[in-house]
Amino acid sequence: MSEEVTEQPMSQVRHSSGVSKNVFFVTMALCLLVGFIAGTRNTELYAAVAPLIGKKASSATLDLELVQKAYQQLKVNYDGKLDDAALVDGAARGMAAATGDRYTMFMDKTEAEEFARQLSGEVSGIGCEIGIRSKQPTILRVLPDSPAEQAGVKAGDTIVAVNEESVEGFDSANVAEKIRGEAGTSVKLALLRAGETKQFTITRAKISDKSVRTSVTNGIGTMIISRFDQDTAQLTREAAQNFKDQGVKGVIVDLRDNGGGYLDAARDVASLWVENQVIVTEKTDGRVTDEIRTRGTPLLKGIKTVVLVNGGSASASEIVAGALQDYGLATLIGEKTFGKGTVQKLIDLPDGRQMKITIARWYTPKGRNITKEGISPDKAVQLSSEDINAGRDPQLDAAKQAF
Repeated sequence: MSEEVTEQPMSQVRHSSGVSKNVFFVTMALCLLVGFIAGTRNTELYAAVAPLIGKKASSATLDLELVQKAYQQLKVNYDGKLDDAALVDGAARGMAAATGDRYTMFMDKTEAEEFARQLSGEVSGIGCEIGIRSKQPTILRVLPDSPAEQAGVKAGDTIVAVNEESVEGFDSANVAEKIRGEAGTSVKLALLRAGETKQFTITRAKISDKSVRTSVTNGIGTMIISRFDQDTAQLTREAAQNFKDQGVKGVIVDLRDNGGGYLDAARDVASLWVENQVIVTEKTDGRVTDEIRTRGTPLLKGIKTVVLVNGGSASASEIVAGALQDYGLATLIGEKTFGKGTVQKLIDLPDGRQMKITIARWYTPKGRNITKEGISPDKAVQLSSEDINAGRDPQLDAAKQAF
């Protein structure tokens, strides 16, 4: 339109600009009306336009009269100081929880930042992995060059107290939470080693723990994947190329206690074996909304592979394990997986808040949705607490014997 106007003769332009004032006032009135509607019904307008540009939107509204009345009664009657921001967060948190879906949740700014750090593997702490052994929180692994290693902490040390508070009966997550803290601050640990209690004061630092650890022993390449983060695809592809360069006769993929992560990372890991095939199908309300196919060169295709799984293998781990099992490209050894067959979307909210919302269910190549059911291994091998306490790993032993 701008080109057509500028190309008009000047006489026509002057004539059109001097037309009846009625046209001008009618045009202004229409603009004001459209502006009023857009301002008061913007949700409905966006919901109508969004599908045209490939977006999903809803014009639904929620009657928040009860929430407002509850807030007003708190303001009038509560004997104490109210934090309005905390009340708003609480309302959003309660709304997410009311879905009844454990994976749909609201996160305030602090929680969202912590979630991102955990998924990336970057946290502030001392650099050790904690688990329960003989019902006691125990150091399972010390990261190289970490504050814990520099202080002399060793794998196998039993954690007795953190900052002089006993952790007897605590689970590993609670103990880890007590040990973590801002970089530059200190934490006191009481550790039991060979019957002797040792005291450590360790300065926390920013720790980066890679999501993939690899080794090659006796011609077998082992790939331990602890989570599926932004770096997992590159790290596993580099490991696969290294395995091929060394001419390994077999590969062990350890997905035990891997709670998942990014779907794209799971797709790229499966792509090391599966060539240009669908590894997962997403459905919403029973309708197929997406099919995720593998990509790239399947570097490990044709190499005998064993995947270790257990009850802590969930989500993205189950996508990889399920695809390799369905296509007959790997043998699963261990215990039945967790059973998380849903997909979540991370949505940004104002001031750094986020919501994680379940948007679909996913299905393996053979059409299995493993929610609550999990994936059964091809060969069941238990790892008992006695095995763990004695430093034995019959599941890994069974994987090695498969070659």
